[in-house]
Amino acid sequence: MKVILAAPRGFCAGVNMAIESLDLAIRAFGTPIYVYHEIVHNKYVVDTFRGKGAVFVDDLNDVPAGATLLFSAHGVSPEIRRVARERKLRAIDATCPLVTKVHIEAVRFAREGYTILLIGHEGHDETIGTMGEAPQAMVLVESVEDADRLEFPPGAKLAYLTQTTLSVDDANRIIDRLKSRFPQLIGPPKEDICYATQNRQQAVRILATEADLVLVIGSQNSSNSQRLKEIARESGVRAQLIDAASDIDDRWFEGVQSVVITAGASAPESVVEECVEYLRSRYDAQLESRTLRQEDVHFPLPRELRRLEA
Repeated sequence: MKVILAAPRGFCAGVNMAIESLDLAIRAFGTPIYVYHEIVHNKYVVDTFRGKGAVFVDDLNDVPAGATLLFSAHGVSPEIRRVARERKLRAIDATCPLVTKVHIEAVRFAREGYTILLIGHEGHDETIGTMGEAPQAMVLVESVEDADRLEFPPGAKLAYLTQTTLSVDDANRIIDRLKSRFPQLIGPPKEDICYATQNRQQAVRILATEADLVLVIGSQNSSNSQRLKEIARESGVRAQLIDAASDIDDRWFEGVQSVVITAGASAPESVVEECVEYLRSRYDAQLESRTLRQEDVHFPLPRELRRLEA
């Protein structure tokens, strides 16, 4: 069996920054450290930090007054920031800068009187945080069918934004439909889907043509990992999304001669290595690394931690 290891894969700059932030906060302030929502959407990462003393919460009422709180990479709404100040929490903002960019655009469009069509997934942490910036001015659009159901008066001021971890193809289909229905629709100066999401999707789209099976390392609640699985399947290739080597089902490999392995932007490289080693030991797999694009993006730590890092 041949295993093609896709690159780029795994941690993006935003995930690296968030994980480094939580690690440094634990060392600097001790535990427990509270995190609003999962630091990133990956079971392995979350479980590892739980073992170090991090406490993940979905309600700030579960955080003792005066405690240290870290906002996850997905961002939070202004209301969450207000409650954190009210409870005198030591807040550390590990929001990915590319998510912050979308928040800033939402505030600007709302201030200028636009109705904002946010293309994203209902209930996703990032979408909830973005919609919280201008809830009265924002409408969530999840699909082309949602776009077809929208009704606005002629000449209405309309703008769109997107969740950063969407399928590029899906987002473009929705944007094209919105523009065909509402020619006055405007978008952000630079697209919102993040560089890492696009790079990982492109790699899977290209390499899936050489595979009988695509293994995507990532958690089920990871939007960008789910999109990688969907893109492989849209290419006509079987694909599975797994958290770890222990999730591998040997029945998947009957008749399989070539496997592509990739990882979502919140999946650790150590888990990728475990999966590769499983295929080596079980199937005498031969590894081939394929790099389609280099990434050298780095985001600074939150300002609350930069002095501690120095």
